[in-house]
Amino acid sequence: MEGILAYIGIGANLGDPLAQCRQAVEKVSRIPGVTLERVSSYYRTEPVVPESAGPEHRRALEKQDWFVNAAAEIRTILSPQDLWKELRRIENDMGRVRTIAGGPRIIDLDLLMYGQEIVEEKDLRVPHPEMHRRLFVLEPMCEIASYWIHPVFGVSMRGLKDRLDDDKTVERICK
Repeated sequence: MEGILAYIGIGANLGDPLAQCRQAVEKVSRIPGVTLERVSSYYRTEPVVPESAGPEHRRALEKQDWFVNAAAEIRTILSPQDLWKELRRIENDMGRVRTIAGGPRIIDLDLLMYGQEIVEEKDLRVPHPEMHRRLFVLEPMCEIASYWIHPVFGVSMRGLKDRLDDDKTVERICK
């Protein structure tokens, strides 16, 4: 298939996170206009508390279960907006409920990169605006696309990871 290479971040920490991440990858592979190229290993990752979290949410976020995270490389003919809508549909179909940012979730699908495009819209920002600050994103991205250049920073995924100051635990659990 012709199209654009795009990268999706996958994560969950409720229910059976590994099974849900794998199910989400399967659902992504069935989106019309999308071909699944590669999937990283799955990683057990320590939760990250957003800086914007207030004290009442911070305590709860620090105590939540660890996540399972991965990244997928796809080729698509969909626009970034249409791909994002499909990812949201999968999340909703799998029972995702949005509560507080960084909170527990049954599944999370983030459009990390869409070719070298930069998208700045109300509900969609690509590249993902926080990916360069998160080891749980950069570790799986380095596994499948260490050479990929971030279109805003002009630095590879490996370069971003090497510069990262993130002491959160990210452990490979399986392929």
